[in-house]
Amino acid sequence: MDDKLKALYLAMWKWDEGDPQLIQHFAKVHSFAKLIGSCEGLDEKTLYLLEVETLLHDIGIIPARREFGSGSGKYQEKVSDPLVREMLGGLGFDPEIIERAAFVVSHHHTYKDIDGPDYQILVEADFLVNLYEEDEEEEAIVAARDSIFKTETGKKLLYEMFLADRQTFVKEVRT
Repeated sequence: MDDKLKALYLAMWKWDEGDPQLIQHFAKVHSFAKLIGSCEGLDEKTLYLLEVETLLHDIGIIPARREFGSGSGKYQEKVSDPLVREMLGGLGFDPEIIERAAFVVSHHHTYKDIDGPDYQILVEADFLVNLYEEDEEEEAIVAARDSIFKTETGKKLLYEMFLADRQTFVKEVRT
């Protein structure tokens, strides 16, 4: 992890200070996205961009709660763009990264017109974490599988995390 990425990670940790759930959430989304991106063969530049976006993806929750009384996705999207620009600009990120990250972060709760592998993988990683954190039922997991997941790695992780027949797996491993 390069120095700018480390600085961003720590800045987001500080941003979410006092809210361990938010810190745990972005850390898990970052980890899952990096795994998916690596397995999908993203080039170095796109993988780096994905890491930036995942660290920042919920930067708007706290300000949305203050401004609108809710941290829901639609409110996060309204407030995220300038926050991303300020955070990344202050840390010296390149304008190209700032532009793309501001766009993806301020649209990542919109699941139509996903326009790149970074955006797609961020959404998939966020779903993997949210489905678990929100203790979703199998019906919601299957619906997400059918409507959201596009990468082979994301589909595999979703299946293995939520849908695999664990008893069959355990029997196969033990025999």
